[in-house]
Amino acid sequence: MPDYNFLDSLVSQVRRDILRMVHKVNSGHPGGSLGCTEFLVALYNEIMQIKEGFDMNGENEDLFFLSNGHISPVLYSVLARKGYFPVEELQTFRLIDSRLQGHPTTHEGLPGVRISSGSLGQGLSVAIGAALSKKLNRDDKTVFVLMGDGELQEGQNWEAIMYAAANKVDNLIATVDLNGKQIDGATDDVLPMGNIAEKFAAFGWEVILLKEGNDLKSIIETLKLAQTKTRKGQPIVIIMHTEMGNGVDYMMHTHAWHGKAPNDEQLEVALAQNPETLGDY
Repeated sequence: MPDYNFLDSLVSQVRRDILRMVHKVNSGHPGGSLGCTEFLVALYNEIMQIKEGFDMNGENEDLFFLSNGHISPVLYSVLARKGYFPVEELQTFRLIDSRLQGHPTTHEGLPGVRISSGSLGQGLSVAIGAALSKKLNRDDKTVFVLMGDGELQEGQNWEAIMYAAANKVDNLIATVDLNGKQIDGATDDVLPMGNIAEKFAAFGWEVILLKEGNDLKSIIETLKLAQTKTRKGQPIVIIMHTEMGNGVDYMMHTHAWHGKAPNDEQLEVALAQNPETLGDY
């Protein structure tokens, strides 16, 4: 049974980390990071089977790939709070010579980072490769990947989507963060994609809808459902409806905070809405 008190506390603390990281350097992407906080907290603390320490080969453990790498603040916070590296290192976010660059890179050697994901639209292809490697190695663990809805406008995704179904990559669970917003506005205004769930289904994927993508209980139940559908001949995708900027009232219901940091006054307001629970770095 999940410890929702702890998970809720962790969500609040991760939000604080995100806000403080981007504020310090006056740059970064708080909106999508806040929108995916509950998902990554649930994934790393309730769902994935992971080993102590970090091994890039990832044998006999579940793997996660972040495709929409601009939401690195939430990944860094969740990894640090899980023990992959010292929480204090979060204060080096986006600084010169830091391992915590604005978009994650593998050559920085940061534990937990498995893909350089500055360029959008590539993470699914990498995750498929990792999933196929596990099949070849008779490794029964699962590969997870998170993508943004805006990045599905990149064509490489659809080659990968077609490939995964054709080759029955059924040890893969992809999640699409469907918040309907991207850097320049609503996805429907920039480049409408229609019904994403129907598109995946037409390509031969098993599709699961998650309407409450900022609710921990719904996320955990949906991910566990997805796990029961693996290894049955189809790749799995969760279409997860989230709110960009979730947890900070003035960042919600707008695309404005896709890539903008709060000023001093705005940070104070945001932190007041997300109490310190596990200790600020």
